[in-house]
Amino acid sequence: MGRTQRILLNSRSNPANSSKVFDPKTVWDQLDSVYHKYSATMRAYQRNTGSPHPLSGRFDVRSSAKRNGNVPLVNYNVDLWYGDIDVGTPPKTFTVVFDTGSSDLFLPSTECGVSCDGHTQYDPAASSSAKDSGQPFMLMYGAGETAGEEYVDNVFVGGYEAKDQTVGAAWLYSPEFSKDGSFPPDGLSGLAFREISEFEGSPLFQTLDESGKLPQSVFGFKLSTTPGGSEMVIGGTNTDLYRSDTLTYVPVTDKGYWQVEMDNISRLGQEVIESQAVPAIIDTGTTFVITSYSIAQSYYANISGATAHTEGADTYWTIPCDVINSTVPTFTFGGCAFKVSAQTYNLGPDVLSSDCLAGIAASSEMDFTIVGDVFLQNVYSVFDYANTRVGFAELT
Repeated sequence: MGRTQRILLNSRSNPANSSKVFDPKTVWDQLDSVYHKYSATMRAYQRNTGSPHPLSGRFDVRSSAKRNGNVPLVNYNVDLWYGDIDVGTPPKTFTVVFDTGSSDLFLPSTECGVSCDGHTQYDPAASSSAKDSGQPFMLMYGAGETAGEEYVDNVFVGGYEAKDQTVGAAWLYSPEFSKDGSFPPDGLSGLAFREISEFEGSPLFQTLDESGKLPQSVFGFKLSTTPGGSEMVIGGTNTDLYRSDTLTYVPVTDKGYWQVEMDNISRLGQEVIESQAVPAIIDTGTTFVITSYSIAQSYYANISGATAHTEGADTYWTIPCDVINSTVPTFTFGGCAFKVSAQTYNLGPDVLSSDCLAGIAASSEMDFTIVGDVFLQNVYSVFDYANTRVGFAELT
């Protein structure tokens, strides 16, 4: 068995935090992006298992146009948590987003042309361990699209080798994945389960686990917009970063996503009744907490000055900036309550008003909750692959 390995993560933070203002168009684009991501992964689940995902009855999948390579130009202005992996023989270093809400690994290839300019590009011909699977792929993330060919190659992450790992070598990156400010990392690595994978092979962490080299079938995250404050640990956790006596596990209820049951959401000790025992997907690739309209509406109902902004199925809320920091939520999992800080809940002021953007949004097309980085920056999160459970602990 090897040793637990740390991977330092970089963050391309939401411009709402860095510029101290938020752009409503950016918010709509983010919410639409999440919708399309979950539409694609739920379709993959049905294709891979032969059955609809258990949450599909709680999710309204819109009819989608034929995938012809043309997607609307939107801005990928979200918190991105990315680190290094090495691919091929000899190994070459790439940066990838680590996303627990999807399952596939893709990189720009040398066949990509101008749409991948600025990114480090993967050349299967330069790797003696690369093999062409002969499978084309097309992935849609709402905020971007990529297409190419599936290969298997050796991937190194945190000092561990995933042999014959499926890698999508992209010959198309839509503009949202461009290097010039909107998508700094080279690619993306999904860390969820095979059931929602679009590819033929195993997701990255499953391949690492099956190698038998990890000391534990676990990976852990600390996420922070503070430079140098974020990391992912492969094969264990970093116990220096959290209070072990607060570590609370909740079981994964349906493999595919890291899906658990959330006890409730509360504010100032008052529980939102509609939020009791709801399904929750733990997703490092999503900025907001996104829930049903009924839960969010109840949460904001008694907050003075809270204003709903709705476009189509999506709604976000703004709150007067002199009030918002006193309206932070608490999330309870496995009987343990974790309070969200004002710093992560308040996503910045509107340039046109004295209101600030709140971190809980809603979709009328879903009846479950996606728990993103607004919450996850406040805890140490543990993804236990062997025991199919997720753990949360208070940070030190």
